[in-house]
Order: sequence, then structure tokens, then C-alpha cells
Amino acid sequence: MTQAAPPLTPGELFPSFVLPDADGRTHRLGDYAGRYVVLYAYPKDDTPGCTKEACDFRDSALLKAHGAVILGVSRDDAGSHRAFGEKYGLPFPLLTDEDAAFLKLVGAYGPKNSFGKVTEGVRRATFLIGPDGRVVQVWPAVQVEGHADAVAAAIDADRQGRDA
Repeated sequence: MTQAAPPLTPGELFPSFVLPDADGRTHRLGDYAGRYVVLYAYPKDDTPGCTKEACDFRDSALLKAHGAVILGVSRDDAGSHRAFGEKYGLPFPLLTDEDAAFLKLVGAYGPKNSFGKVTEGVRRATFLIGPDGRVVQVWPAVQVEGHADAVAAAIDADRQGRDA
């Protein structure tokens, strides 16, 4: 099994990435300089937990009010992402990392325990990246319920800290 990367810590620069979306457009962290970026890693398109998480990010009025960029990333291919995004009206890009190289780099891929069975795969994780490209907060093991609101609250707290 793959050894998980050490967790990213608040204040460090988030690793740069170049990943395609469902339409083949390339996304880079630098494309979003000056904005908060919510990058969430999820195991599989169109599964119950991943659908709930995506729809909660889609529906979050607080994240919209903050002007946050939302990016989902999984190992699913472009066709799967396109179908998932269209089915649920997701207004944000779903990025493809089929070989899991980026997911491994940020610690969102490796051993995971599901009902007592250890497997290897994508771990549900969220990374809040500040306007300066630095990690604001990491949720390494996301519980879907209420998560979008927790991310919005972290943006509020970070903004207050920057304004102080």
C-alpha cells in the first residue's frame, strides 16, 4: 500500500497543480490568485456521500457570498465527471487525477479503513487555500453533514484574522 503523504499545515504554500476538468480545460492554482479556493478530494462520482458533498458545496449561499472558488478532484475520468456534473447541476469544475499523483502529494490518497476493511484509495478531504496560495485549513477526514458551512466559517475566521 502507498504511504500517505504528511498532512499539509496552515501557513504553508499549497502545492501547485495542473489538472484537467471534464471538458479538458487545464486548471492551475495560480489561475485563482487573490481568491479563496476550496479544493475537495472525493472518492467517486455519483455515490451517495460524494453526491451529498458536491450538492452541499453547490448550494452553499455562504460560499457563494464569499466568492470562493470550488474545485472537486477525484480519480474519475472526464466522462464520469461530465455526467456527474450535469446530473446534479454542479457549477464548479471537477478535476481529474487518474493516476492519483496529486492526491498522493496532498495526502488525500492512501490507506483508509471502511467498516473494518483497510483499502487504498481517495480519502475525502478538503483544503481551504487563501488568496495568497497558502493553506488556511485542512480537513483530512471529512464528515459530509455540515461541512460546507464549516468551510465558510473558516473563510470568515481567516478574513477577520487578515483584517486585524
